[in-house]
Amino acid sequence: MARLNHKAYTILVRELERCVGNDPLKAPTKRLVLKRLERLRQQTGDPVSEQQLQETIQALIPEFPTKVIRKAAKANQPSSGLFGYLFWGGAGLAGLAGLVYILNLPYPMIRWPVSKTIPLVLLPSYMKMDYDYRGAIANVEKADQLINQATSAADIELGEEKVNLAQNHLDGLPVWFLGYFPQRYCTLFSCSWRFTLDEYQVARQQVARMDAKVFQETNALTLLEEGQSQIEEAKSQYQQANSESDKQEAISLWQAGLDKLDQIPRQTVAGRMSEPQIRAYQRDFQQASGRAVGTQKTDTLIQAAAQYGMAAAQLSQNPPHAEEQWQEIIRLWDRGSDQLERVRDDNPAYVQAQAKLAEYRKNAAMARIRLRNEQRSTQALNQAKREITAWQRLAASSTNTGVLVSGLQRIIYDLDQVKSGTTATEEARSLRQFAEAKMQELSQ
Repeated sequence: MARLNHKAYTILVRELERCVGNDPLKAPTKRLVLKRLERLRQQTGDPVSEQQLQETIQALIPEFPTKVIRKAAKANQPSSGLFGYLFWGGAGLAGLAGLVYILNLPYPMIRWPVSKTIPLVLLPSYMKMDYDYRGAIANVEKADQLINQATSAADIELGEEKVNLAQNHLDGLPVWFLGYFPQRYCTLFSCSWRFTLDEYQVARQQVARMDAKVFQETNALTLLEEGQSQIEEAKSQYQQANSESDKQEAISLWQAGLDKLDQIPRQTVAGRMSEPQIRAYQRDFQQASGRAVGTQKTDTLIQAAAQYGMAAAQLSQNPPHAEEQWQEIIRLWDRGSDQLERVRDDNPAYVQAQAKLAEYRKNAAMARIRLRNEQRSTQALNQAKREITAWQRLAASSTNTGVLVSGLQRIIYDLDQVKSGTTATEEARSLRQFAEAKMQELSQ
């Protein structure tokens, strides 16, 4: 009797479809649950209990309703009503057939004396042994070919089915009987093989290894599907991103998908299948992350340049300024220009940076003009002051009007070299008024 009957299986699958639906992210989990349920359907033995169903399903899908599992477990129990009574009544009426059935029950205390006295009665058991043996050997060989030389996920899936069939056939073999009477079976039926307990144990070990490998391969394929889905979603999100924060979020998701692919063992089918894809994904990721880093670096450069420009603009307010202040203003504009010059021509913000660079260079050029005007005006004012001092000494010792007027004209000429809008402008205007007043006095 199958451990999971059709009715219980239908109840669970229907609820699984409702819980998972067509969600692509849950598709691998859904397939894994279906495989576990299918394996229970193929196994024979005691019906699966409610606790075993919970461990099988809710370990992968915690939100799966417990009441549905309870309903399926109840439906999975064999009927013990009228049908059971009719069955045993029919078995009792069958007489000899019932006796043969009892004598073939897989219990050592029954088969031991029967095999020594009337072994022919055990013909059904011998036939089943032959069937299970051949089925086990055939399915183990097929599973070994499919799993250990797999080239695709389909090979692993089919190999898992063969492993389950081989396991079922091995479970049907009476191990204790094989250990004591393999020769009796072969004597009676002229078998060409010798199925011993050692051979049985080797087959068991081989099936166990393949079952473990199927589990590893299935997990690797699940990681591959999840990683691919995550990366494709990240690529789509990156292409549709309208801001740098959205791009960074997509890149983080992309990296998580690559990390999941890195977890796949390289000796598995999924590992071999994913190698070229991983290289392609990593190449695309490096390009995307490189552009993102370049954009972020560009934003940083532009922001740094803006800080220098703001400081220079604030320092330029309320002129006139001394030479030292104009020199500091020029230095700030130049530092901002240096930041903008570092933006590469392949960056999307290159045009914006060049426009800002032109503005900063223009402001720096104007500041240099103001600096030269300040320097020349200061020199002219100082020259005029020295000439005024010399003229005052000359006026105190000489009454030559022509010489004195000529000296005042040189002073006025020097003062006219002082540019407006400089720190020397006001003082030069005052000194010029002094010189003009002296000229007027000498002309009277």
